[in-house]
Amino acid sequence: MFYREAGDFKTSYVDDSQTFPIKFDRYRYYVVLAVAFGIIPFIINDYWANALLLPFLIYAIAAIGLNILVGYCGQVSLGTGGFMAVGAYACYKLMTAFPDVSMFIHVLLAGGITAIVGVLFGLPSLRIKGFYLAVATLAAQFFLVWLFNRVPWFYNYSASGQINAPERDVFGIIISGPNAPAWATYLFCLIFLTASAIIARNLTRGTTGRTWMAIRDMDIAAEIIGVNPLKAKISAFAVSSFFVGIAGALFFAVYLGAVEVGEAFGIQKSFLVLFMVIIGGLGSIFGSFAGAAFLVLLPVLLKLVGVDLLGWPTDIVAHLQLVIVGALIIIFLILEPHGLAQLWRVAKEKLRLWPFPH
Repeated sequence: MFYREAGDFKTSYVDDSQTFPIKFDRYRYYVVLAVAFGIIPFIINDYWANALLLPFLIYAIAAIGLNILVGYCGQVSLGTGGFMAVGAYACYKLMTAFPDVSMFIHVLLAGGITAIVGVLFGLPSLRIKGFYLAVATLAAQFFLVWLFNRVPWFYNYSASGQINAPERDVFGIIISGPNAPAWATYLFCLIFLTASAIIARNLTRGTTGRTWMAIRDMDIAAEIIGVNPLKAKISAFAVSSFFVGIAGALFFAVYLGAVEVGEAFGIQKSFLVLFMVIIGGLGSIFGSFAGAAFLVLLPVLLKLVGVDLLGWPTDIVAHLQLVIVGALIIIFLILEPHGLAQLWRVAKEKLRLWPFPH
């Protein structure tokens, strides 16, 4: 069999502790990257970009950020939609105030501004946790949406109250606005997702990630052995909000182009990203990808099967989607709390050991 560790020798601690210790996993990772960067941009069209690829890439970044906070550090958050709104409005103000600056800088600065806001709302985590922290972050969600609705400066005193992404380019290629080609927007989001996944993976495997997991497992014991809870929790909120802010900036500037905060970043957005993390797997970078892919593909598949193939009414299909997601959340929380990522790990382990039972 090709999926084996036999003959795959390690001669150093660095080799033994790498992310993909089995050669086949590394080769598969390189193949996926090669297809994503070298093939898909040449065959993509507007439908595939807007219906599947761009939502998947952006939601995966947001799920990675929330997973760092909830899955790795154990801090419950229901304010993801509000923090995505911070990234979107920060990117809009930067795009209109500094039109000659690169979009890469705008998106990164929007993530940095969101990280600062996330730290401010993460300060209560030093004194409260669990249900009370969830309520505090829920309050942040409603406050941020109210703020962006009520203060005209954030939407440049527009009569409609919504923000519209101006046309911007990177190296002469249009990235935002109605004239942006699908392949360019796809590659722009893909670069940010790849960088976010690599950074998050290295953070969670290092000292910072170990402090987060120590706080998650038992914060009192972690403090006794020398872990600083202030530094651990605040850093988790900062890193998580940074990724979520990047996702919000891309969601507004590259994907939608025009945003009204109550519709685009309401409480349903917070629950959607949380559901991605739960279904995909808490404490897993791959789980963030799996959860985002599942919840982006599910409505498309239900429409193809239910509406186009079987002729069901669209409202029935929409309700069926809610039933399926709710049932899966209950099933995963009861039977497999680590979600799709754990199922993938079990499948790989059985394939690696087959045909031996142990």
